[in-house]
Order: sequence, then C-alpha cells, then structure tokens
Amino acid sequence: MAKPDQNQLRQLPIVVGGLAGTLLMVNRLLTPTLTDSQARSDALGIIISAVLILTGLLWQRVQPKLPDAVELVGEVGFELAPNLSESVKTELAWASHLLLTNTVTRSIVVWYDGQVLLRRGILSSQTTVKPGAILERVLKTQKPVYLVSLKLYPGKVEFDYLPENTQGVICQPIGHRGVLILAANAPRSYTKQDETWIAGLADKLENTLDQASSRTA
Repeated sequence: MAKPDQNQLRQLPIVVGGLAGTLLMVNRLLTPTLTDSQARSDALGIIISAVLILTGLLWQRVQPKLPDAVELVGEVGFELAPNLSESVKTELAWASHLLLTNTVTRSIVVWYDGQVLLRRGILSSQTTVKPGAILERVLKTQKPVYLVSLKLYPGKVEFDYLPENTQGVICQPIGHRGVLILAANAPRSYTKQDETWIAGLADKLENTLDQASSRTA
C-alpha cells in the first residue's frame, strides 16, 4: 500500500474541515425542527471545521511544497583514476559515499590538477571536464558557487559531464587546484547546513590530495 506524501498530508486538515462543515450544513438544512442542543452542537462543529481548515492553510505556509525531484538521465557508476594511491582512492570513496547517502547529491565529479579523479552516482556519457567560466571563477575566487536551478543559467552548457537533466549544482573549491562538483535531482534542495558540511569535506580532500602530490613529487 502506497504511503501518502507530505503534500497530501498538508491538505488533509483542509479536506476534513471542509467536508465536516458541508455535512453539518446539509444536516441542518434537512432538519425540520432545530433544538437548542442541536444548534449548540452545530455551532461547535462549525468552529472545529474552521479550525481544521485554518490549520491546513497555516501548514501550507509553514511547510512549503518541496521542490519536485526528477530521475537523472544516465547510468549508475563509480570510476576512479587508475594512477591514484590506495589511500587517496579510499578517501575519495569515503567522501563520495557520505555525500550520496547524506545529501540530495546524485552525481559527483572530483576534478583536480587538470584530471578527473572520481566520478560516482548517475554518470553522463561525457567523461572529460573542460573548466568553463564557472569553474574558473570558483578556482580564482576560492568561493563555492551554488546554481540552485541549473536550467536557469546560460552557463549550464559547461556541465555536459553531468546528467543532462541535472537540477542543481554545487561547485566547491578543493584549494587552488581542484573542484568538487555535485549534482542534485531537485532545484533549491541543498540547505545551508549541507553547504557547510560540503565545504568541510572539500577541505579534508584538499589536505589528502596535497599530501599525496608531495609524496609523488
């Protein structure tokens, strides 16, 4: 049996209140002789129905409708660059697993030193990352860019290495040498807490990748 979604639950008090009020009105119209006790009961019922309707309307404002999610186009996969050390592979696998299981992220790309180190989640057929204006800005300013609804941005064409119907994108710098690119299946779906947590993971990756580069230099 399918469970009701949150939108249906938010509508429930309005539906129940409206139905109850309508039945009370019909019952009163069909009653030939109205007693004092029935009048008091009807008045109480109308008040309760009005409270239910008001509660439903307040829920609509306090709990806004969640963004519509889509099924991203692509194949599920997990790819790591073959020249990485086992410790770096483990770190990337750990970080990407956390992002996929604890945020709305559905596709991850880690680009560092001109190379794609990791692709995980729903993958596009395009495997090459060519930094465009947005990634260049992230690297230059060392500030993340959150495209809350990718379809609204002309610069979306540079993200051809993500699923074609990606809804939202976060580009988080990994120091001056790389970017952590996250794709979501719903617009406006990352919270401020998510963004803070993603920044912390990127800092951890930067430290690991810098140490690995120093050992191989």
